[in-house]
Amino acid sequence: MHLRFRVFAEQVLVASNIFILFLLLFESKLVIPAWLQTIGRMHPLILHFPIVILLLAMLLEFFRFKPEYATNLFYRNFLQNLLLIGALFAAVTVIMGLFLSREEGYSGDTLLFHKWTGAGIFFFSSIIYWIRNTTWYRAPLAKTGAMLTVIALIMTGHYGAALTHGNNFIWEPISSGKQMAAVPLDQALIYANVIQPIFEQKCTSCHNPDKLKGELILTDPESIMKGGKSGKLLVPGNPKMSLLLQRVHLPIEEKKHMPPTGKAQLTLQEISILTLWVKGKADFKKKLTDLPPTDSLRVIASSFLQPASQEKEYDFPSVDEEKVAELNTDYRTILPLARESPALAVNIYNSAAYSVKQLDELSEIKKQVISINLNKMPVKDADMKSITQFENLSKLDLNFTDVTAAGLKELSSLKHLQNLTLTGTKLNFNDLKALLPTLKSLKTVAVWETKLSADEVVQLQKVNKNLAIIGGFKDDGKNPLKLNPPQVKNNSTIFGKSLALELKHPIKGVDIRFTMDGTEPDSTKSPLFDHKTVLTKSETIKAKAYKNGWYGSDMITFDFFKSTFNPDSVNLLAPLNRVHQAEGAKTFFDHKLGVIGANNPAWANNWAGVRDNDMTFISEFKKPVMLSSLGIHYMVEEDTGIFPPELVEIWGGDNAGNLKLLTKFKAALPSKGDKPSLKTVEGKFKPQSVSYIKIVAKPLSKIPEWHRSKGNKALLLVDEMFLN
Repeated sequence: MHLRFRVFAEQVLVASNIFILFLLLFESKLVIPAWLQTIGRMHPLILHFPIVILLLAMLLEFFRFKPEYATNLFYRNFLQNLLLIGALFAAVTVIMGLFLSREEGYSGDTLLFHKWTGAGIFFFSSIIYWIRNTTWYRAPLAKTGAMLTVIALIMTGHYGAALTHGNNFIWEPISSGKQMAAVPLDQALIYANVIQPIFEQKCTSCHNPDKLKGELILTDPESIMKGGKSGKLLVPGNPKMSLLLQRVHLPIEEKKHMPPTGKAQLTLQEISILTLWVKGKADFKKKLTDLPPTDSLRVIASSFLQPASQEKEYDFPSVDEEKVAELNTDYRTILPLARESPALAVNIYNSAAYSVKQLDELSEIKKQVISINLNKMPVKDADMKSITQFENLSKLDLNFTDVTAAGLKELSSLKHLQNLTLTGTKLNFNDLKALLPTLKSLKTVAVWETKLSADEVVQLQKVNKNLAIIGGFKDDGKNPLKLNPPQVKNNSTIFGKSLALELKHPIKGVDIRFTMDGTEPDSTKSPLFDHKTVLTKSETIKAKAYKNGWYGSDMITFDFFKSTFNPDSVNLLAPLNRVHQAEGAKTFFDHKLGVIGANNPAWANNWAGVRDNDMTFISEFKKPVMLSSLGIHYMVEEDTGIFPPELVEIWGGDNAGNLKLLTKFKAALPSKGDKPSLKTVEGKFKPQSVSYIKIVAKPLSKIPEWHRSKGNKALLLVDEMFLN
């Protein structure tokens, strides 16, 4: 490396140490803007570079003092340059990681360990770089430093993987298999042994105390029932109203579909289990054997829990691995059913590329295929003849295909067919009544979303007592469900001169009724939302959702705030409370409203507070504006000593040094026992042309006598101000 470039790189390394130390010391006060969040999200992309470079550098450092290397000039220079580059890449990675950690959804001990081991690697590698050429730096110290760095790299990688994929990501396939095999069916609990493993495999990598996506934790029953940022996760007894099932059934391309694209998706069996569990009141303590023998959840879960020791032994030979690999294509995968098992499972994808030839081409492995998945493929009755070649077939998925009872009769020749899924097909009661007796080996059949009614499923079950018929959840109209409330579609409820009101509801065909006069909407007289309402002043919108066959939703209230003017600059004249800094002076006009609830990031990030001094700042408009009012949005939580401002003063004028008092006003005090709330108080004055305004909001100087903290100063929290 050229000497001039090396000197520059060393200066960057020193600056990086200082900058990262600063970030770590003042991390709690960091507010990361959107463009820096983008840089932070490049952390997973860049982190592999320092890992590889530092591993190689430490390997070379370990052997550096061997006689054959100690005098080798190329070895010495290459190693020094490699260590410098590795330390610089580590600095970039640490900075990106610190930016990323400030986003919502990252917390807990795992994040803490990952952060400090990562930062420790950077500081330690920097120290090694600076001391490695001193006279007292010898082989024992070099070997110790190299080994410690490698150990720290492994630990950091482990904690990073735990944040991304979950704590037990590496060993989960082994440990979960052992856990399932160790639980006899007569002792299995529905939640602990069936539901929880599904969450652990598909959900908890993003929803755990260390990685709190959507403020949702799925590692324990209490957190599951609590829900997350979007509300309650489960409505026991109501799968359709449960957010968990709504998100699972969204199209995979939808942003809110869960699990997200790129993650392992829930299988139809797992979705069925979750749906039936929620329908059965989402009991966390019930045993599997507490359910009737023919209960759909018990039947599916029993198969799900089948211990490895009870895997069926097959009398046919294994197929050569090369032959299986040869038959795999972009739209057809063939995998062993279990480790060291000769049985094979076939999955066919992409309906546009489907052809019955994809089945006919498997004639060489027809004995070994025991499971075929043709879910959502355009399978016709004629294709059933090709399926019958698989003489040992025990599981067939024909969900959402075009097969009819006429074609399914061909399956009667399959003597080992035990599980057949026909969800979403056009079969009716008469079709199945005639078909099921011909499939003598069948043990379970799924008929969700077919033309069968719940009563018809019961009738079929009575006739076919040795067969479990899974009808799934159906809304027969006899038990109307309650609609969830409407939602705001606008990006922000703060607007300038005007705003086209946008309300939405996740269920199609819903009527949204709303009012702006403070009354509760009803289903007939209140205005019907038609996307034509334009707000020109601050308004309180009350809305409810209605639909035939459903109960109307609960009423929901949305506050919209008009804020015509934004200052060009804002400067604090007195410090904010150390804990409630938000975005400093910018907080009051950033159009970001806070919320109630200390566990919500918007609580910590959007509230500016004062207790021991006035909230005072001055704002400048480069071009004079005509003002006539100021609104202040604040929090009231009397139980924790958060009270309204005692007095608000507004000063204005054309010169910052010569302002006059425009108005002063007070906010109403809460009463003992009032619930926490968000309030707005507005001060009006004669229209004034101003270039500067100074706002002084005084916290309550003395807490009321009835409060447990009487005599102390109150905390004043403000998230936004509205200038009109």
